[in-house]
Amino acid sequence: MDYLPIFLDLKDRHCLVVGGGQIALRKTELLLRVGADVTILSISFHKELIRLAEREKIILRQKPFEPGDIQNNDLIIAATDNQELNAQIARLARHSKILVNTVDQPETCDFIMPAIIDRSPLIVAISSGGRAPILTRMLKARLETLIPTNFGQLAKLAGSYRKRVKDMLQHSAQRRRFWEQTLSGTPGQLMLSGQPEKAKAAMENALKSASQGAPPPSGYVALVGAGPGDPDLLTFRALRLLQEADVVVYDRLVSPPILDLVRRDAEKIYAGKARAEHALPQNEINQLLIRLAREGKKVIRLKGGDPFIFGRGGEEIETLAEEDIPFIVVPGITAASGCASYAGIPLTHRDYAQSCLFVTGHRRGDRPNLEWEKLIAPKQTLVIYMGLLGLDDICQCLIKHGMSPDMPAALIQAGTTPNQKVVVATVATLADKARQEQVNPPTLAIIGEVVRLHSKLAWFQGTTE
Repeated sequence: MDYLPIFLDLKDRHCLVVGGGQIALRKTELLLRVGADVTILSISFHKELIRLAEREKIILRQKPFEPGDIQNNDLIIAATDNQELNAQIARLARHSKILVNTVDQPETCDFIMPAIIDRSPLIVAISSGGRAPILTRMLKARLETLIPTNFGQLAKLAGSYRKRVKDMLQHSAQRRRFWEQTLSGTPGQLMLSGQPEKAKAAMENALKSASQGAPPPSGYVALVGAGPGDPDLLTFRALRLLQEADVVVYDRLVSPPILDLVRRDAEKIYAGKARAEHALPQNEINQLLIRLAREGKKVIRLKGGDPFIFGRGGEEIETLAEEDIPFIVVPGITAASGCASYAGIPLTHRDYAQSCLFVTGHRRGDRPNLEWEKLIAPKQTLVIYMGLLGLDDICQCLIKHGMSPDMPAALIQAGTTPNQKVVVATVATLADKARQEQVNPPTLAIIGEVVRLHSKLAWFQGTTE
């Protein structure tokens, strides 16, 4: 190890930055974030440095560097484009026993400025010792996706309860188990999902259980949107929860590549629904979620698309709320957005559509039951979920209630996946063309002038004109 990783407290300490360019700007911004008093010395200043000085506590000194300028500083950064001058500043600083960093000259540095992931009070610093700065930035980018934004808030929550836990649990092994269970359990998940008050309440419940010699309650349900099929469209939070889950209760529309991201030893329970074929009735799904959470399990209710758009997610969490089961909701990219994007069909466009309407094509009885007059409006895009079975009736009713038979229409099968197929036609011909192309569920229909843009904007495979 070439460098000792340390964290410096520079609050209200005097720091000198020599140089007035973009590099000096970046270093100055870092110093300001930790509360340092910054003086910048240069014969000219980047315009953003000047703007920064107008709103921050910075002293700009427009003059050439002189040896006496290093005095009365606690830390110096040499950020000029003159390597000889930077080396001179380093020698003078070391002689005066002042910590110095010379940008891109590690051989003359007392310390390295690492790549930083800031989840204050949690800080992650990454350095290659100046050998491969691009590699450290690549690693930083990966870690940014793995460390939730609210991880710092979770650290603050733990810090606020640390003394109480230490007073209550005398043995270090007990405390370790307590923190492992609470930080990865309900209090931790509630804090990471941005619900600090609920997280504190869950922490109080955990302390109460610990005082009675019981393990802290850790069960919860996360209602997670899996998106339309492409695993790259998952949110960071959804991916993290899938990799922490004890049980995943999933629907028919969740694609196999997304299920492959679930933790290997997690239990998977299929609860899919197809026409006239339900693996589990809705009430049984609700009761299953309650039972699993009460057993202390981390439960993921995984739904295709977004759980709040024709996904019955509201019904499920309503039941959880009535039973006092902790829950969080992670939205997903709904099929309309994902499939339309991959098909090159913008749902709104200044020249073609200023509004967009989502409806479900599920049949009630023998025919789809929709308010047809509201579906037909100028410059409106109509998106129909689950409408393949009743597509003939839907198209005929739209024409009957005033839609032009020549209105462009598209049917998208298995959107965003390698099996995507896009059938483009008109309202009058869409159902026939879907039969000719042997389109199968899951599908999404898009009707409106925006479909005209498909041939120009489509970028993903699977198109039938």
